[in-house]
Order: sequence, then C-alpha cells, then structure tokens
Amino acid sequence: MIRKIVTALILLPIAALIVLFAVGNRAPVTIALDPIAAQPPMFALSVPLFLLLLIVLIAGVIIGGAAAWMRQSRWRRRARRLGAELKAARAESETLRRQLEASTPAPPQPQGSIAAIAYRHPTAA
Repeated sequence: MIRKIVTALILLPIAALIVLFAVGNRAPVTIALDPIAAQPPMFALSVPLFLLLLIVLIAGVIIGGAAAWMRQSRWRRRARRLGAELKAARAESETLRRQLEASTPAPPQPQGSIAAIAYRHPTAA
C-alpha cells in the first residue's frame, strides 16, 4: 500500500509537468536534416517541440535498454552454461546414487542385547 502511495506521489507530479510542458510548447519547430544548411533546407520536418522531446526521450530509453541488454549477453550466456552443467551434475549424481544403492548390501539387523552392541569381536567387520 505504501509503495503505491509513494509511486503515485512521484508519478503524478512528473505527469503534470509533462502535460504542462506539452501545453506550453505547442509551437512547431523545424528540424533540418541537411548538413550543408541550404537556405530552404532540403530535408526538414516541422513538429511541435514537446513531441520532438518525447520522441527523443523514448528513442533514448530504447537505445539505452538495447545497449544494456547487449552488454549483459556475456552473463546470460554464462548463466545458461552453468545451468546446463548443474543439470548434468544432478543427473550424474542421481545415477551414481542409484548405482550405490543397488550395489550395497542391506544393513545388518541390530542384535537384541546391549552387550552384543557394546562388544564387537576384533575380527568382525
């Protein structure tokens, strides 16, 4: 419950700022994609400033996420390899446990008297 309240206290002001920014910056801005800068730009686009900034923000989040995902590929690959090794080791352990249980004789039956338990003959295994 507290987490939802804190999230609302953080997200609501941010959302209000975004709305205020969008309403205050509706004027179109010309984006020129012509590096030579001809008088009338060859490749130009006119969009509202808030839309341009939101598009740049979204593109930055996507590019940053892709970069982080690519940098973590080494760890994901290692986790997959170690998971496969663990699975193989568990299977081998289970196989060896079954073989050991099959090859060992049943434990000897306990003898009835305390003297028989306390005293063992030196030649008894």
